[in-house]
Amino acid sequence: MSSYPPSSPAQPTTLRRRLAGLRGPAVPPRPLDARALAALAANPGCGRRALLDGAGVDKTALASALGSPAAFGQSQFAIIRGNSFEANVKGDGGAELLRLAHAHLDPAAEPPGPDARVPDLTAAGPEGRAARTALALREATAAGRDTGAWTLLDHPMLALEVAGSPAYLEPDAVVVHPDGRWSVVEIKSFPMIDGAADAAKVGAAARQAAVYVLALEKTAGKLTGAEVGHTALLVCPKDFSNLPTASPVDIRRERSVTRRQLERLTRVEELAAALPEGLSFDPALTSEELTEAVAAVDAAYAPECLAACELAFHCRGQARAADRVSALGRSVRGELGALTTVEQALAAAAGSGCAEDPTAAALHRAARLRAEALRSAGEDASCPS
Repeated sequence: MSSYPPSSPAQPTTLRRRLAGLRGPAVPPRPLDARALAALAANPGCGRRALLDGAGVDKTALASALGSPAAFGQSQFAIIRGNSFEANVKGDGGAELLRLAHAHLDPAAEPPGPDARVPDLTAAGPEGRAARTALALREATAAGRDTGAWTLLDHPMLALEVAGSPAYLEPDAVVVHPDGRWSVVEIKSFPMIDGAADAAKVGAAARQAAVYVLALEKTAGKLTGAEVGHTALLVCPKDFSNLPTASPVDIRRERSVTRRQLERLTRVEELAAALPEGLSFDPALTSEELTEAVAAVDAAYAPECLAACELAFHCRGQARAADRVSALGRSVRGELGALTTVEQALAAAAGSGCAEDPTAAALHRAARLRAEALRSAGEDASCPS
């Protein structure tokens, strides 16, 4: 009997066929990862991203076929450097990584010794690896309570249902403490200088760790005595060397926000059911056909998408062409309320908006005060001193 918690029912054949048609007959599904889920949670109102990610569409290939290729991503050098640093951190049976986990997450526990466990998580396919991970977590929890041993899970596989679709996630590592607590470890190649790292990069790592914690909690809920820690361990190179250092990161806020946002996502089958029959995002189609297909799904573009979504440049072009105020940022969009285009906002500022609309009235008053201030400043400048 599998120790892995029961998953959601398998997708119906008709839905799988529909999602395969959206991707294209010869295009394999692209799996979701924690980075994509964190970006999806940051913009849950975007049905376009929810559908494309849920269907496993390769958004990088789609953006290139649309003529708006994504201009972000890690360089090959950064990937190689990151892999080298991770291998260095996990060397010698993960002794250094466990030492850092003990020092920063659980200094009151017995330090890890030669009895520390690094179980083999090899299995066939993501489902098999997820089941093997769940079994290893159960065994490690029991072993920790019985013998006080630490356990390091190297690249475990976790499962999480998102908008009705299963996602398989692979954190860098999960540490099981002697008391049975589970902690997520994020290994990054950006430096930690004088004990501090770039705030934006730390924030991105915290959001990814929050996704892993949510997936771990699904497994922990089925295992007696298991507990998921809400403090992740961030491991980075120290200063300008290749030596590892670490810092605990409290991810309670990121976890709460991510969980709430993921729960708001519309289920994939609902989004797919609203599309015309035969619509496809197959990169082999012409740019005109793909543009029409993408336009059939509502998007919620914001400038922040440029750093997180492969289709951001295409969506930005659409937002600008439609004169949408969303292209100016979420804060501006929120302040303008029912005024959804720049033309409407300018008309309101000029006094041509609906007099009963408080937003239009506020814009007109602000424009009038600005004009008076500029006129007064001009008069003061023209007066001789």
